[in-house]
Amino acid sequence: MNRDDLQTIAQKEEERQQQFRCRLLCCASTACLSSGSPSVQEVFEQAVKANQLTKEVQLVSTGCMGLCSRGPMVRVQTPNEPEILYEHVDRQVAQKIVSKHIVPEPEAAPDVSPHVLSQDIPFFTRQTRVVLSNSGSIDPERLEEYIMHSGYKALVYALREMSPEQVCDEITRSGLRGRGGAGYPTGIKWGLVRKAPGDKKFVVANGDEGDPGAYMDRTVMESDPHRVLEGMAIAGYAIGAEQGYIYVRGEYPIAIKRLEKAIRAAERRGLLGSRVFESNFNFRVDIRIGAGAFVCGEETALMASIMGRRGQPVPRPPYPSQSGLWGYPTLINNVETYANIAPIINNGASWYAGIGTEKSKGTKVFALTGKLNNTGLIEVPMGITLREIVYDIGGGIPNGNTFKAAQTGGPSGGYLPPEHLDTPVDFESLKALGSIMGSGGLVILDNESSMPDMAKFFMEFCMDESCGKCLPCRVGTVQMYRILDRFTSGTATWADLQRLEELCLLVKETSLCGLGQSAPNPVLSTLRYFREEYESQIRESTIPLAMGKHGDKR
Repeated sequence: MNRDDLQTIAQKEEERQQQFRCRLLCCASTACLSSGSPSVQEVFEQAVKANQLTKEVQLVSTGCMGLCSRGPMVRVQTPNEPEILYEHVDRQVAQKIVSKHIVPEPEAAPDVSPHVLSQDIPFFTRQTRVVLSNSGSIDPERLEEYIMHSGYKALVYALREMSPEQVCDEITRSGLRGRGGAGYPTGIKWGLVRKAPGDKKFVVANGDEGDPGAYMDRTVMESDPHRVLEGMAIAGYAIGAEQGYIYVRGEYPIAIKRLEKAIRAAERRGLLGSRVFESNFNFRVDIRIGAGAFVCGEETALMASIMGRRGQPVPRPPYPSQSGLWGYPTLINNVETYANIAPIINNGASWYAGIGTEKSKGTKVFALTGKLNNTGLIEVPMGITLREIVYDIGGGIPNGNTFKAAQTGGPSGGYLPPEHLDTPVDFESLKALGSIMGSGGLVILDNESSMPDMAKFFMEFCMDESCGKCLPCRVGTVQMYRILDRFTSGTATWADLQRLEELCLLVKETSLCGLGQSAPNPVLSTLRYFREEYESQIRESTIPLAMGKHGDKR
């Protein structure tokens, strides 16, 4: 396999697609599958088979099309005609699409206009798709379609035209920072692992996405698995590794299935395995399935799990770049980080650095959920404001309600009130306000939401997910949860408020890993911006009040 072979495959795939008079692209991501996409595809398959149209009509199961709240979604492509996007497609609507496109009935064409969704709406036009450029456009289980969209072009270029040092330098100059939450410069991390002494080195993709409401990595793995594999292979070449692992939580069966198929297809074509692209570079990728422990998103716990040990964190240093899997230097990046690598190599570091802000380059994928008219998966340039995301892309707050807060960063993040709607969404701006970028969960709350209730929800999550290794996290999260429970049940006292703040600081400063260190963040940010809600709960308490020794009400 060489560069000319890639071009030949791409040309053949393009010719194959051009022979169809109609292509129906049906969303087969988890979101659309859960809302009825399989029954919609069944209608199309039956119509094509019954009318013997397999050579005229192509049915494609794609990844996520983005606007998950409008699913199932179907795209219809006809030569020389504008593409049509349908929303809320059920079996009845699917039958109308059959009559309009698959088996046309010009004299009695059914009206499906109420289900046509304009692709000129801000939800689509305000996005900049780099990681998600193929999502919803290709069959994730066909290697040929990925190759047709410049797939593996970056890998062959890196192998033939660049040295490992040049690859690391290119990623560094692009300004790409880790998309798992910490935001560490990717190229610098790659350089550290490349320079670290060791007979073996490993590349690890962290797909153990566990934040409530977050599904960015799951969607990337489901929608474009070869993009992740190509990024990992380029990383392997850059740091001198011959083995890669993708760590995926067991709750992502579709992502696991598509990754397995992608790995096998790439190995058959010589894109992974021995002598990649007929070079001296060898790179194998294996999948490791996690049992769903949130703490395994922490890199040392993740490595322990890969090695067959209990998924618990260990103190650092040494860092994985020095001593990781089985004591060898190990590169660990988030799935989304790897998905950015091929576009950077293909288009150049300056192209990527031209997107975003001075310190936060490129784009970020968010799972936009909560009280919005438009929810789903979005990819926006760094530096876009919360107001633009909420009101332009998200379509505003439904039912005449008003915006109250945006929760960023999942259980490790915080809440931003209305006065910060014009905050740029980037690493530095969010950190300055007591929140974080995180892996990309973005939950919008309206005026009917209770902030103590939300803090309790996330504290319960952290309490349940604590591995129990260190005392501050194991005991502190339980105690914070119990205090928050008193606030939400109307039995809290002023002493509880003081203890809650003291516990937050104690757990934050003394926990072993990021789970415990960040668990208090949602509580601290609600206390910072919505303290009145806690105080009003105390004032409205039905428990008789007595004065404590410091003058606090008890």
